[in-house]
Amino acid sequence: MSDSPSDCTEHRSTVTEAEVEALVRGICFKTGPPRTLGVELEWHVHELRDPRLPARPARLEAAYASLRTLPLTSALTVEPGGQLELSSAPAGSLTECVGSVSADLGAVRATLREAGLGISGFGHEPWNPPTRYLHEPRYDAMETYLDRFGPEGRAMMCSSASVQVCLDSGYEEPGPLGHERRWWLAHQLGAVLVAAFAHSPLARGEVTGWRSTRQALWAAMDPGRTDAPALDGDARGAWARLVLDAPVMCVRAEEGPWGVPGAMTFREWTRSDTPPSRADLDYHLTTLFPPVRPRGHMELRMIDAQPGEDGWIVPLAVTTALFEDPEAAETAYRTVKPLAERAGSQPPPRNPLWEAAARDGLADAELREAAAVCFAAAAEALPRLGASTEVRKAVAAYTDRYVARGRCPADDLLDLYHGKDIPA
Repeated sequence: MSDSPSDCTEHRSTVTEAEVEALVRGICFKTGPPRTLGVELEWHVHELRDPRLPARPARLEAAYASLRTLPLTSALTVEPGGQLELSSAPAGSLTECVGSVSADLGAVRATLREAGLGISGFGHEPWNPPTRYLHEPRYDAMETYLDRFGPEGRAMMCSSASVQVCLDSGYEEPGPLGHERRWWLAHQLGAVLVAAFAHSPLARGEVTGWRSTRQALWAAMDPGRTDAPALDGDARGAWARLVLDAPVMCVRAEEGPWGVPGAMTFREWTRSDTPPSRADLDYHLTTLFPPVRPRGHMELRMIDAQPGEDGWIVPLAVTTALFEDPEAAETAYRTVKPLAERAGSQPPPRNPLWEAAARDGLADAELREAAAVCFAAAAEALPRLGASTEVRKAVAAYTDRYVARGRCPADDLLDLYHGKDIPA
């Protein structure tokens, strides 16, 4: 959501349909030994005295001005509803990533605390309606476009938050760390990650019927930009086709509001009398929101924001272990392969498997069993990846508290809502 649009004056030469396909194939899947990883963390900002009270725009503006003066390693950006996002720099190890982001978060929290503000991790803001904070041409156009499909787009823009794990695409060759295997695994394992880390069962103070309301929003939006491409063994070709056939969300303008076209795909735009530029293609890529987005690396976008100051570390560690350790990757592949039959022919996030993950979390028996095997494989792999004792203990505690009991953080919120005690 926070991808910065390209300057309208860059890359003015137009691109043909064939050039778009070649560019997409070249820039979106860069292969080689998996060496780096990263994480993008979105947070809701609220009054420190009561997390149910959102911060007013003037207070957010002053706080964000202070945050921008901090010497952070991570990039700091703001989402349309005022959510704060920290995007780590590429890290050479899980330990490096956790250390640098933890330090940045400490500085961010301290600065916000001085302003009487705090941050919290929910996949969907539990209490308040969607409210725009940023009023810029990009988001004005996005809102106009998404309103055509229903209210879910505004909720996604203004009320959602996530933990996005970024991993290298992998080797060109086949095998556990090959890019085709990792691409397929990300889409099948993604349903397990949705279920295990679901943390958004409430909206506007009411139970929605979903453990991950955030994921339900994505599935209800424009399928042309939120569906995964076909998992047919040709990741580059499938993604290039999706890019070309996706509707154009908006046409940028140097001044004034951006245009919101009708039902025009990017492919149709390249065939028009006023074809797009390379910069238009770059921007178009930032308006596509599938569960896994290739950006030279893989961006796994399906995990809800997590509770607690350090809750984000567990999905980062588990996901990293299941992709970066060959033995754990092979275990994860074998574990989720039977789930593919349940997914059927529909793409994530709109197939029965992903729907069950968002609705039921780990109350779904098959997803619970798969999560148990995958978390165990991750725990065994973390020492081989050099993970710290603190990270390994956090994963073990999460496994005991949630996975072993067929629960997810959403179940804690539901228990609180219904006045029940949360299991220790």
